[in-house]
Amino acid sequence: MRIHHLNCMTMCPRGGRFLDGQRRPRGVPATLVCHCLLLETDQGLVLVDTGFGLEDVRDPKSRLNPFLVQACRPQLNEQVTAVRQLARLGYEPEDVRHIVLTHLDFDHAGGLDDFPKARVHVMAAEVDAARAQATWLDRRRYRPKQWSTQPHWATYPMPRGGESWFGFECVRELKGLPPDILLVPLVGHTLGHAGVAVRSPDGWLLHAGDAYFYHEEMNPHRPRCTPGLRAYQAWMQKDGRPRKRNQERLRELVRLHGQQVRVFCAHDALEFERMEADARTRAEAPTALESEGHTWSSHS
Repeated sequence: MRIHHLNCMTMCPRGGRFLDGQRRPRGVPATLVCHCLLLETDQGLVLVDTGFGLEDVRDPKSRLNPFLVQACRPQLNEQVTAVRQLARLGYEPEDVRHIVLTHLDFDHAGGLDDFPKARVHVMAAEVDAARAQATWLDRRRYRPKQWSTQPHWATYPMPRGGESWFGFECVRELKGLPPDILLVPLVGHTLGHAGVAVRSPDGWLLHAGDAYFYHEEMNPHRPRCTPGLRAYQAWMQKDGRPRKRNQERLRELVRLHGQQVRVFCAHDALEFERMEADARTRAEAPTALESEGHTWSSHS
């Protein structure tokens, strides 16, 4: 399996270092990414999340909520949508056979319409909450205009006691997908939020979605978060207690199994840059890396 790391839209909210923790001149906005994965498998191409899509760029007023657009300030550019990035790699939209979603927020599911033949895998609780539109925030974060592919959605109930993955309950045997791709429920940010675990030739990757937002939150010894992202997570959460508990469990995963599992989230630019650089290096010189005995580390 070959794995590509894609940033499927950059967001530049006001707040600078207060949000992303990076040193920059006063007044320069923060940088958040939409970190997606492209997996080349024997079953065809698989996307993990989609970021924003073509129609979001072309018609943001009807597709996206103005309040959240102003808060997140996505730099809407057609060339960084997943479908355009795949085209530059030589792929057509129909080559994407499956999409595995961490959740249905507007900045994770906007590109679904660009891959109309793909089967979409998502937790059933997430679909139920998104369709219910029960709260003011739900009606802004969930955008039904992005969901034209609903007839191709495969939904999964929360696992209860069966299969486990490094101590986490998980959904194995996603329909039509190899056993190397799992849904790992990480409820809190939304009621059906999940991470996506992928077994690579060098170990496991866990795309933790929005289970956390800042790389230092996964420091197993001295975790911290910027004030801005701490406030944003609290504002966007559907259930704070399991969200915080799942962050603790993810830190424990890093502490105990950091050599076997690399954990990253959807929006941290530094994590994305590190993961993309590592993937490029491995693709160019896998033999050299293997001969050096390189192992995964959550904080390279």
